[in-house]
Order: sequence, then C-alpha cells, then structure tokens
Amino acid sequence: MSTPRDTESRYGFEVYPKRDLVIVRGEGATLWDDRGRAYIDCTAGIGVANVGHSNPEVVAAVERQARELITCPGIFYNDVRARAMEKLAGVAPDGLTRAFLSNSGTEAMEAAIKFARLTTGRNGFVSAMRGFHGRTLGALSATFRYRDEFEPLIQGHRFVPFNNPAKLEAAVDDSIAGVILEPVQGEGGVRPTDPDYLKAARALCDDRGALLILDEIQTGFGRTGRMFACQTHGVAPDIMTVAKGIAGGVPMGATLVSERITSAAGKHGSTFGGNPLACAAAIASIDYIMEHDLPGRAARLGSVFADRFRHRMPDTVRECRQLGLMIGIELKTKARPFLEALMRAGVLALPAGPTVIRLLPPLVIGEEDLVTACDTLIDVLGQDPSA
Repeated sequence: MSTPRDTESRYGFEVYPKRDLVIVRGEGATLWDDRGRAYIDCTAGIGVANVGHSNPEVVAAVERQARELITCPGIFYNDVRARAMEKLAGVAPDGLTRAFLSNSGTEAMEAAIKFARLTTGRNGFVSAMRGFHGRTLGALSATFRYRDEFEPLIQGHRFVPFNNPAKLEAAVDDSIAGVILEPVQGEGGVRPTDPDYLKAARALCDDRGALLILDEIQTGFGRTGRMFACQTHGVAPDIMTVAKGIAGGVPMGATLVSERITSAAGKHGSTFGGNPLACAAAIASIDYIMEHDLPGRAARLGSVFADRFRHRMPDTVRECRQLGLMIGIELKTKARPFLEALMRAGVLALPAGPTVIRLLPPLVIGEEDLVTACDTLIDVLGQDPSA
C-alpha cells in the first residue's frame, strides 16, 4: 500500500526540498504526523496560522459560508466580501481605505506593481537587497534572490542595501514608480528596519513623486507585536500588500491602497479573488486577532523567548533578531542540519537563508510550549546536529 510520501513523490511536480515528515492534523500551535507524534509548530505554515491551526471560529465561519455561497465573481456585489473589505480598512494603517482581494501574497504584489505603474505613469521600482516579494515574474523582478534562472525579468527594477537611506535616495529618480520594502525582511534573514529608515523612505517618496509600497505579507496581522509592522514606526504607505495571516490558513491576499491610487477598473482582476469562503475566514480571523489582542500577546511572548534565548545563547549563534513572534537566529554555520535535528527533537522551524533559523509560531502558542521550544533549540544548537 502506497504512503503519502510515495504518492506525492510519484505525482507531485516538486519545487520544495522536502523534509521526511507527513503532517496530518493541527490544533493551535501543535501539529501531528501520520504516526501520531506531536510537534511544537514554530512555522505556522510559513507565517500563515497566526490564529492557530484549525481555529474553531475560523472553522465555524467557513462551514457556515460553504453552505451559503462559496464563489462569487467580482462583477457582482457580495455581502461577505463587502464586510471583509470594511474589516480590512478598519484595521489598516491610516489612509489605506480600499482593498483589492486576491489569493496570495505574490498576487497582491503583482497588483501593487501594476497599480503603481498605472498611477504614476512610471515603470521603475527600487527594492532592497535580501528582499523577498514573491515568485511570479512581476513579484520576482522586485525580489533579490531566486532570479538568475528566470531572467530576463521585468526591466526597471533596482536594488539597494537595506537600511541605508543614502543609497535609497541615490536610486530614486523621476523614473521610479515605487519603493518596495519589507518592514522586517523575512526570507532575507528576519532583519527589521532601523527606526528612521521607513520614515526616510516615506519622505523621499513624497519628495520624488514615487509611491511607498510596503510588503507586510509576512509581518501583518499581529506577527511583530502590532497589527502591522509599519505601525511600530508610525509610517503609512501608499500601497500595502498582505496575505499569509489574513484568513486563518485559507488562501487569500489583499492589496490595500490609498485614495491617491488611480482606479484600475477593467485593467486587473482575479477569478477567485474575494470569494465569499475566503472572506468569511478573513472576517473570523481578524475578529479573533483583535478580540484576543494577539499583537500584544506576540509582543510579550516574543520578549520572553528572546530574553531566555540570549541568556543562554550557544556559541554556534552569531545573533538573535526578534520583533514580536518573528524571530531569526543567525548561526556561524549552515542552518539546515540543525533544522533537521530540531525536528527530530519535536520542534518545527524554518530557514531564512542558508545560516538563519526562523521561528514564526502561531500567535496563540502557550508560553510553556514557547519556553520548551526555546530550550530545545538551545540544546540542539549546543550539540553536533548529525548525532
């Protein structure tokens, strides 16, 4: 009898480096494999399950909506989509009053690039080295890594060192439609912006007639200790892309825009974007985040983890970077063997580049589980990962 490993290997067109683990169930911050073993999850589906796996309120909302209406194209109005858009506008940074709904973060970024070009009449963009904004050709054009095999990409994209206002200023001229930045670089190693960097970017865009586009796909919905990471610095963008934590695990993305952005009516679209099922999940997820103050919880538990880890930091570690429950442990060696050893010890984590271990636990994780994950990580990093 074939196993899930066999079947996926036989029929899947593989693009991921697989770990030898079959996940079959999740609840809160715990995942179970096909043998019944439990794991403390510090991946959250790559920052997706902010409200926890199979959150009961999200599950109930999806069940109710599936009985009513699953899909409805954007050419018609829909009651659930309307409420989801209103909900997003209510929690968004100041000035972001409208939303285009899609199915993923990379789709949200594709829309942002098109909307910026349409609004400014310019074709150029500036983004940061180590930045990650998606894998479709437009989003990949703004991404620093994963490019080489797919060039030529969309022309006009420039890259500057992260957290360097002078280099950013030198790159933005009258050909630039937008500056695309992550408030915390996720795939690039969990690197937060310096306190004044986003403010400098905001002022520069205002001065040069470019749009500030913030990618909060990984940082949004409470992950960093605020609803959105840019609120830590008091900066509001012209366009903001969100996804991952928006709908409790149901695929969804959104491009939030200010009134400054030119209407794209008839110039963009999405067959599944804004479907009632995803919108119902988003409403339930956002309500849960707000009612349970998950941003505040992320801020408190993130400090608990960082303080405990730094107090006993192993010699293999170069630096611990943390904002809320977005944590990066930069090693002096390759991370992959330690990730495998950590999995064997019952904790699931992610890479963020070749030498960084990234932890993105669900924001509902219990403090006891987070402490256990921290202590397990410390123990693993103090041993030979191949043992």
